[in-house]
Amino acid sequence: MNKLICNYKDRFFSAPYSLLSTPYLNIMKVILQAKISDPHLDGSAASSQRQIEISIAAEQGEDQVNAAPLNLCLVLDHSGSMSGRPMETVKQAATELVDKLTPNDRISVIAFDHKAKVIVPNQEVTNISSIKELIRQLQPAGGTSIDEGMKLGLLESAIGKKDKISQLFLLTDGENEHGDNQRCLKIAQLAPESNITINTLGFGAHWNQDILEQIADSAGGTLCYIEKPEQAVAEFAKLFTRIQSVGLTNAHLLLELIPEIHLAELKPIAQVAPETIELTHTLEQSNTLIRLGDLMIGTSKQILINLYINKLAPGKQRAGMVYVRYDDPATGRTGLLSEKIPLELDVQSVYVAQPDPQVQKSILTLAKYRQTQIAETKLQQGDRVGAATMLKTAAKTALQLGDEKAADVLQSNATRLQAGDELSPEDRKKTRLVSKTRLEP
Repeated sequence: MNKLICNYKDRFFSAPYSLLSTPYLNIMKVILQAKISDPHLDGSAASSQRQIEISIAAEQGEDQVNAAPLNLCLVLDHSGSMSGRPMETVKQAATELVDKLTPNDRISVIAFDHKAKVIVPNQEVTNISSIKELIRQLQPAGGTSIDEGMKLGLLESAIGKKDKISQLFLLTDGENEHGDNQRCLKIAQLAPESNITINTLGFGAHWNQDILEQIADSAGGTLCYIEKPEQAVAEFAKLFTRIQSVGLTNAHLLLELIPEIHLAELKPIAQVAPETIELTHTLEQSNTLIRLGDLMIGTSKQILINLYINKLAPGKQRAGMVYVRYDDPATGRTGLLSEKIPLELDVQSVYVAQPDPQVQKSILTLAKYRQTQIAETKLQQGDRVGAATMLKTAAKTALQLGDEKAADVLQSNATRLQAGDELSPEDRKKTRLVSKTRLEP
C-alpha cells in the first residue's frame, strides 16, 4: 500500500440478532476510514510524531428509505429584545419546520424569557395546524434566562426520545442576563447522557458566542448565526436538513494503541469536519474513548489525533486499532460495534517520507482554528498588534486550504485592527464561524 487507507463497513460483535433475519437485512452501516500523516517512520529516530485522521459516517442499507423518526424540540427566546421582525421571522421559521415533519416524528416547543414555559408539549406530529397556531401566539416580553429554557427543553425531549433521533434547537438573541452561564454548560454536558443533541442559533449581534459555541460543542451539535431577521427561515431549514441526515447516534470512537505509542499531552484530539471542535477523551480499560455523538449519512466526521511514537523495530508494525461503538435508533439496538481498523506503520532503515495530502489538509484546518483562537485571546487581553498578526496568519492558512471566504474575513479583520479600528460584534462572530467551518456562498 502506498498509504494507509483502511475502509470497512461495519459488522456486529455478540449481537443478539442474526444478520440474515428479515428486519435487519437493510440496517444502517458505519463507514470507517483511517489515514496516517506519514505511515513511514525513521527507524534511527528515538521518537517520532504522527497524526491520524479518522473519518466516520453512517450509510443506509441498499433498500432502506429513512433513518429513525425525529424527536425535535424548539427552545425559543421570546424576550422583549425579540420584538418586531425578529419574533415574526422566528415564528415563521419554526412553523415551516413543523410542515417538514412527518406523523412518525415528535415535536415539543419551549419559550423562554426570564422564565421558561412549555408551548407545545412533546407529542406526535398529528395535528400540524394546532401546533403551528400555538407557535404563532408567541409574543415578546421579559428578560433572558437561557438555562431555564434548556432545562425545560431537555425534560420535554426526554419524554419522546425512545427509538428516535433527538435534536434540540436553542435560539437566543442576547446575553443570559437572568440566568447562569455555568448552569447552561452543565445542562449541555448532561444532554449527551440522554442521547439528546443541542444545536444553537445566535440571532442578531448581541448573543454570547462563547457560551453558545460551548453549549453546541458539549452537546454534540452545531452553532448557527442568524445575522439578519430575513435569514431565519433559511438557517432553520439548513439546520433541519442536517439533522435529517443523522443515521446513527451515541457514537464513540475507541482507540487501542501499543505501549510504545501515546497521545500528545496538550489537546491531542480534535474534530476538523464538518466543523472544528476540540475534543476530550477518557479511558475505558486500556482504550482511549472519544465521544462522537451523531453520525450523519453522506457527511463524515473527521477526527485528528496527535501521537508520539517511541523507537520501533524496523519493518511493518501495527500501531493499534480503531473502531466505533454506536446506537441504531431505527432498530432500537444499542452498543453496536463496527469492524476494527488496523493502524499500520512502516519503520524504515532508510527513511523515505510519504506525507498524506488529506491528513495535511486536516492539520491545516485545525491550525486555522487555533490561530484564530489565539487572536481572539490576544484581543481580549488588549494586544491588538498580536491579534492582527495571528489573524493574518490564519488568513494565510485559510488560503492554503482554498477557503477564500474565510481568508477574506480574517484578513479584513486584521486590517481593521492594524488601522486602529474596533471589530464590531458581527465581525467577531463571523471570525469565530470561519475558524470553525466554511461559510456558504
